[in-house]
Amino acid sequence: MATVSPSVTTAKADGDGRSILRRIWRSYVLRRILRAIFIVWIVATGVFFLVRLLPGNPVDVYINDQIGKYGMTYDAAAAQAAALFSFDPGTPLWEQYLDYLGGILQGDFGMSILSPGTSVTDKIASHLPWTLFSVGIALIISVSLGLLMGMAMAYRRGGILDHTISTIGSTLHAIPNYLLALMIVVFGAVQMGIINYGQIRGKLSPGIEPEFSLRFLQDAFYHASLPILTYVLTTVGTWALVMKSSTTQILGEDYVMVARARGLTDGRIRTSYVGRNAVLPLVAQIATQAGFVVGGAIFVEKVFRYEGIGITLFDSVQARDYPVIQGVLLIVTITVVTANLLSDLAYSVLDPRIRTEEKEA
Repeated sequence: MATVSPSVTTAKADGDGRSILRRIWRSYVLRRILRAIFIVWIVATGVFFLVRLLPGNPVDVYINDQIGKYGMTYDAAAAQAAALFSFDPGTPLWEQYLDYLGGILQGDFGMSILSPGTSVTDKIASHLPWTLFSVGIALIISVSLGLLMGMAMAYRRGGILDHTISTIGSTLHAIPNYLLALMIVVFGAVQMGIINYGQIRGKLSPGIEPEFSLRFLQDAFYHASLPILTYVLTTVGTWALVMKSSTTQILGEDYVMVARARGLTDGRIRTSYVGRNAVLPLVAQIATQAGFVVGGAIFVEKVFRYEGIGITLFDSVQARDYPVIQGVLLIVTITVVTANLLSDLAYSVLDPRIRTEEKEA
């Protein structure tokens, strides 16, 4: 009777184990992708109907605007609106919805009502990079400083540094970013005169064209400096406090005390044992905030007249430009959902117990 070598049995068991893990991983990824697609569809449908609940439609808003600004008669304003806009408010809602979904599936968000002849995709593409630039840089700075300060606060709990950062961070976090932007303008530009508001507003100085050059980058940073400052001041305290709480919890774990008992250096313990494990619970939060970068901050961009996607959304809501509103909010939704999907996948790679526990549940 033939006998099976223990090594062969072990290899077969290892192969079966890897096969099971691959099936669990594929199932986990598929469920996450299907859930993301479902969420995007739900939000897209909700946005479509919600924007149409706003009082007035694009044609009515345009007519009232022409009558109020230029004293035109209703018939003259209506005739001008009919010549400019392709939007027909009398089209059945279900037909508009089907056209909307069909366009999304083809990657076509439609044409802007407010700017005839301009596609929503082109309008978003012309303003989105500026929001990515300002809020993205602010997010990187805020998260980096917040994590470093949080670890320092955890190692010096109860000290002057801990109390000072906690107080300042909590105070700034309680101030809405648009209110802080107004305070910067009022005190920095009007009262103290240290900010040239007329010169710094906008996204670029006159005569500066987007190009890969030091002059362009300096000017872009100059105009984005106040929005970046606003975003950093209102968020860095939150990251510091969250990181402090996570680090404090990790410092009490047994494996940290064992590492100290083994005589490992403080630098290695902070990076390999404390820092890496303390950041792990924050992955999802960082990914979510990164997703919201696309949405920008509407009122901050409005205060500084920074021509990003936020101010585009604000102007579109004012004019009831349905396709642009839908396109911007859908891009924000897709970005946030994608960021959360990637954070789930990354987190499951860093901690495989997540997908295994979900499979068992």
